[in-house]
Amino acid sequence: MKRKCDISAYLVIGPENTKGRPVQDIVRDVIEVGFTCIQVRSKTSTARELIDITRKVSDVIDETDAEVTLLVDDRLDVILAARKQGIKVDGIHVGQGDIPVDVCREFLGDDSIIGVSARAVDLFEYVRTMDVSQIDYFGAGPLHETATKPDCGMGPDGKVITRSFSDIVRLAKISPIPVVVGGGVKLNDVPQVARTHIGGFFVVSAVTEADDPRSEARKLIEAWRSNRI
Repeated sequence: MKRKCDISAYLVIGPENTKGRPVQDIVRDVIEVGFTCIQVRSKTSTARELIDITRKVSDVIDETDAEVTLLVDDRLDVILAARKQGIKVDGIHVGQGDIPVDVCREFLGDDSIIGVSARAVDLFEYVRTMDVSQIDYFGAGPLHETATKPDCGMGPDGKVITRSFSDIVRLAKISPIPVVVGGGVKLNDVPQVARTHIGGFFVVSAVTEADDPRSEARKLIEAWRSNRI
């Protein structure tokens, strides 16, 4: 039976985002203050390095005994290899140019979590009409342009399409599955995001590059919970 995936407070993290600090240390900090979903994402790490990072993050989740979902971005091969080694990974997040959802579902099984980045162009029509029978949530954005992923939300003309809070409200109303919104999200954005009825927010640098990741993560959680309608 598929476990419930809580995307309300979602951290995307890889070694290139931590200012040289161990990924697992930051993950421990955010889990202990209430983050519910971790996505390991790295475009610079080798498969073996990603497997090792995933193992360390999975171990931290086990040690905290928290209900936290662990996903890996894009790398189906890494997830399969990690599972072969006994590492607990709950699923995958894929973008439009990544491995097709049906392939992920075939190899990962019905009990795995699969998230998909919603298409930037024609976003609302895509979210409203997409076959969601094999996916568990949409990732949407960016709220702001972000150096962490400069191509996030890029349209065919090369320009980045950012999302307004009214867009997020509309997404929450029309999507048949939960939606997590991010892309340049900072602490002062979270209260308004929380009031849109969207499923959650995701962050990278707001936490991973902070001088005190635990403190910043706690502030984000408090802002989300105190403004959630």
